[in-house]
Amino acid sequence: MAFVVPAEIGHAPYAGPLLEYMSGHFAFVQIAAVRRKLFPELSEDCWLLYADGFGGKTQHFLLSAIERFSFKDKPPDAGTRVPVAEWRMWHRRLRPFLLSADARGLYQEVARDSVRLGDVARVGIGYVTGANDFFHLRPSEAEQQGISGDLLHPAVRNGKALRGRAITWATVASWRRHDQPNFLLRLTDGRELPAAVRRYLDSQGGRDARTSYKCRNRTPWYVVPDVTEPDAFLSYMSGGTPCLVANQASCVATNSVHVVKLAEGQSITRLQRAWDTPFTQLSCEVEGHPLGGGLLKLEPGEAVRVVIGGKTDQRSAEDRLVQHAVSTMRQWRHYAEGSR
Repeated sequence: MAFVVPAEIGHAPYAGPLLEYMSGHFAFVQIAAVRRKLFPELSEDCWLLYADGFGGKTQHFLLSAIERFSFKDKPPDAGTRVPVAEWRMWHRRLRPFLLSADARGLYQEVARDSVRLGDVARVGIGYVTGANDFFHLRPSEAEQQGISGDLLHPAVRNGKALRGRAITWATVASWRRHDQPNFLLRLTDGRELPAAVRRYLDSQGGRDARTSYKCRNRTPWYVVPDVTEPDAFLSYMSGGTPCLVANQASCVATNSVHVVKLAEGQSITRLQRAWDTPFTQLSCEVEGHPLGGGLLKLEPGEAVRVVIGGKTDQRSAEDRLVQHAVSTMRQWRHYAEGSR
């Protein structure tokens, strides 16, 4: 049996049950990971899945990493032998096995004695308004509507706002100065609404907003739930390493970015310093997954597994191994220069 399959077979949650089934029903299972696109006109990467000996079982997969697809009358011979038990230890992901055995061994050794993001912080998604353009106002719009500034809260609407080390009050002032729609209409249940707000809610925009799925399924519809002021923000999708940006201006954020709340006694400065290490860059690649177009996606459940500032004893050979591993993972998601 042979299939062309999405490259998500190397990391997606649904790939785990599939490969468990394959290993329990076929004597031979091989996955050919193809780095260059099988279908160049599509954003989807594709790999090949081959299985033989139905009715048998296998204790390992064969993963063949090939640069480009070319027709052959049989699967490639060369490959990495991936024990099913070891695959399970990597959260049932094949992507880490694109790395060399030395890189995987070093990663496991360092990660075993290091802190992960989930040990020092909680990572979650931001709020969902149901109608972003209605609930986020420009300063000029709020003034025109007569909405008081104390009802508007500075908000990070997407990852483009995550620049530098911190979002500061100067950042928020720049949003105001450039009349950007980065101010959430933050209303609370039980508070009497000013006349200007009632008029805004009853405007055509408000009548349209309340019909959206999220709005019509909450009471009252105009109170956006789960609005928090985190210690930091983490980019959801990134080109290189995900950005970890301190929140020095008490901003809130939509679900286009992750919100990070530090555990008691933790310092965002120390966390950012550790976040910038090469090993943490590698960990983001290993624990995250490619989205397409060269992007790396980091779900909350993946983010908490990221190893923070893992030490490799500063040996040059290990440093080179980590750097090469980062480059390898980025090439496989088409981010590295010249990889397209």
